[in-house]
Amino acid sequence: MTTAPTQAPKRAYDRLLDAASTLFYRDGITATGVDTIVKRAGVAKKSLYNNFSSKAELVAAYLTARHAEWLALYFARLRQATTPSDRVIAVFLAYEDHAEHAYEHAFRGCGLLNAAAELPAEDAGRAVVRGHKEQVEALLAKHVGDMLGDDPQQAAQLAHHLAFLLEGAMARAGLEGRSDCLRQARDMASDMLEAL
Repeated sequence: MTTAPTQAPKRAYDRLLDAASTLFYRDGITATGVDTIVKRAGVAKKSLYNNFSSKAELVAAYLTARHAEWLALYFARLRQATTPSDRVIAVFLAYEDHAEHAYEHAFRGCGLLNAAAELPAEDAGRAVVRGHKEQVEALLAKHVGDMLGDDPQQAAQLAHHLAFLLEGAMARAGLEGRSDCLRQARDMASDMLEAL
């Protein structure tokens, strides 16, 4: 008789980050207290402060993890893309994949933007969110640039429009709790690309 290999238990850091990620996305950062995170993670409160200097540091780790999660979805889609146009669409598909994730209590939109809306203007977490959005637009600009050839200004302008289309669709999808708007945005982006 063979037995399945056992997995090592998650470290307290990972358990805390997993718990915070679920709770921050589901309930919001402000509404989620440290005690709730610790309880869900199943660790002692001291473990939180052994791994994170503050709730703000935990929030920053959450935002960085959300960005990495999206990048992994994007790179998976990018591996399937064969043309520059497909690579632009890969950005949209990665957002759809994120929206289709099995969230506790349903999809609520972009977790990064939701978090940014709760953070003060000078908070370091907002810089993480801004960095993510800038990277998404830069990826779009690169792929559009590959389509257009030698016109970086036009590529940047179209990438800006595509980024706005994507963000609007993501906000609306979050309100509706499903990814239909993202599919519609992808179709609009495809039409824009075909018209080039």
